[in-house]
Amino acid sequence: LGYAQFLQVYQGIAKNVSVIADDGRRITFPAMNIRAFLTREGIYGNFEMTLSAENKFISVKKLP
Repeated sequence: LGYAQFLQVYQGIAKNVSVIADDGRRITFPAMNIRAFLTREGIYGNFEMTLSAENKFISVKKLP
């Protein structure tokens, strides 16, 4: 996700991010959940998201 694309979140144009999981599923979630990983280059890499039994967001971490 490039920096300019994520900038749309700050501008109020976009609120959600859609990604493809390793198993091929498309997952959409609030973009603010990954804001901490934003750099000048954007947000790149592999991440692990933890959800509750009710599929509510708990946490996300960047994998090495």
